[in-house]
Amino acid sequence: MQSQNCHAAFVLSGIGSLSTAGLRFAGPDQPERLTGDLEILSLSGTVAFDGAKSSSHLHMALSTSTGQVLGGHVAAGCIVRTTEEVLLALLTEWEFAREPDALTGYDELLVRARKVV
Repeated sequence: MQSQNCHAAFVLSGIGSLSTAGLRFAGPDQPERLTGDLEILSLSGTVAFDGAKSSSHLHMALSTSTGQVLGGHVAAGCIVRTTEEVLLALLTEWEFAREPDALTGYDELLVRARKVV
C-alpha cells in the first residue's frame, strides 16, 4: 500500500493456512490463541495506512483439522503454515483512519476523500 501511495484498502478475499492464529471472539476482551493445522475460510475487513503507521480491522473464519469452524476479530501473532493469499482493493482517492469514539469506547473507522496536492 505504501509503495502505491495508498492510504485505504479493503480485503476482497483471503484464504490460506495457519499454524497459529489469534482470534478475539464476540464479547471477551482478550484473544484466544489457536494452534494446529488451521485453514482460513474467509478474511474480510479494512486496512489503513496513515503516515508512519498502518491499522486494520479484520475478521476471519477458520476451520480446524477436525472441521470445527471458529471466527472472530483477527489478533496479532498469526503464523502462516503453508500459504496465505490476500487480495486487496486499493482505494487511491480515499483515506482511512481510526479515531476514538466516545459512544463505543473504541477506535472507529473514518473515511475521507484524499486531498490531492
